[in-house]
Amino acid sequence: MNTHILPYAVGIALCATLPAVATQYAQELPALGVGADLHGKRVFPPNNPWNTTIDTLPVDPNSANLIASMGLNSPLHPDFGANYNGGPFGIPYEVVADSTPKVPIVATYASESDPGPYPFPPNPPIEGGASSTGDRHVLLVDRDTWTLYEMWDTYPQAHSYNCGSGAIFNLNSDALRPAGWTSADAAGLPIFPGLVRYDEVVGRSEIDHAIRFTAQHTRRGYIAPARHFASSNSSANLPPMGMRIRLKASYNISGFPPESQVVLRALKTYGAILADNGSNLFISGAPDARWNDDDLNSLKQVKASNFEVVTMGPVTTQ
Repeated sequence: MNTHILPYAVGIALCATLPAVATQYAQELPALGVGADLHGKRVFPPNNPWNTTIDTLPVDPNSANLIASMGLNSPLHPDFGANYNGGPFGIPYEVVADSTPKVPIVATYASESDPGPYPFPPNPPIEGGASSTGDRHVLLVDRDTWTLYEMWDTYPQAHSYNCGSGAIFNLNSDALRPAGWTSADAAGLPIFPGLVRYDEVVGRSEIDHAIRFTAQHTRRGYIAPARHFASSNSSANLPPMGMRIRLKASYNISGFPPESQVVLRALKTYGAILADNGSNLFISGAPDARWNDDDLNSLKQVKASNFEVVTMGPVTTQ
């Protein structure tokens, strides 16, 4: 739910070959298409908040109350997979070339949107499908300019997009939205960097970034890298947008299926960033018919009580 309120000695020989292999892999151009393989290309610079490790940071002094606000027994819920209501579900994305025609947007929240133009591939993927009554996010990645285009409540027209809001991100930059601005997400954050993707979980067996998540009740406030809040409740015991949680280091993940272990390792190392109002502890991912839903559903064994809040910086409330 995007709620907007206007004004983030075999081992030695093997190790010796890894840097060269990784460099070669990362330099390969991302593939084109819906749910395309990025071939290891990193979204945003290595020091970007989405890409920084938080496993050794202190626990926030108010962690217990913040976690309790989501319900201690709330299960971790993968809001993506291979089959729900007859097809894959999640937030889709498409990788396009810079030659893709571009069109302007007509945004409800135009004063906090980037006018574009935005890429206009044939049949751009809409979250939930063309007839969806949900958030209708559209995420488009230009692999040539390494630019991210995101829209919320999107309705493609003949020569434009009608949408609730739109945001453009330079994926080579750490620049944030202006203070107080929304994006295609309530927190004013990009969506794509926080998605769990098939190419990284199965293709690389590694997620090297924080994961997007939602909470039902949030605070009127945000912390960096978030830029926008979506609540009128000022309670300090509710999570502000941009709050970062992590799976406790002591939580044993050895009994989980391999795909789920990749997600859980990332939640220990990079954590998850609160980006929108929604169901408690729902984590976002891209749809793919190849996901193993039974494996992903094992994540529901993890409860909110198994998480802790990483120490937070100043909370912006105005």
